[in-house]
Amino acid sequence: MSMHKSLLAAALALTFGAGAALAQSPGLGKPITETDIAAWNIEILPDGTGLPPGSGTAAQGAKIYAEKCSSCHGDNGVKPAPGMLPMVGPSKFDRIDTMKTVPYYKYATTLYDVMRRSMPYPMPKTLTPEELYALSAYILSLNKIIGENDVMDAQSLPKVKMPNAGKFIVRFPDRI
Repeated sequence: MSMHKSLLAAALALTFGAGAALAQSPGLGKPITETDIAAWNIEILPDGTGLPPGSGTAAQGAKIYAEKCSSCHGDNGVKPAPGMLPMVGPSKFDRIDTMKTVPYYKYATTLYDVMRRSMPYPMPKTLTPEELYALSAYILSLNKIIGENDVMDAQSLPKVKMPNAGKFIVRFPDRI
């Protein structure tokens, strides 16, 4: 009987003692600040939420593209380097095997968001908002989605009507 009491006492001590030990911090890391979060919180939503101030045109974007993008994505967005995607593609996606290029995007803001996060290779997040707007204008104009003289900014980019918008099928509509 005393052995059971000893085991019970040991079990209780371990149970309640473990809670106190777990509550103690190892003293690693530091609390995250709003500034730390802001550096990573760079998403651009379809309605344009998150787009920074600035603007750009296709003519400005052509120069930036030639300097920072063409070596991977090809001159004028066609014939990219092996393993890279072209920037110009079909505007009709009636087959599953059609290459999914920029016109496939549902929202024009997706183009800005993707470039902002991952371009140019191998130095992502180095393009300024003005460069990103200009590149967006250039790539959208190459695909004949906007005119060559259209200015892209936080107000105009979300209003661009993409050729594949409205053609996406929601797989599980009851989960929306």
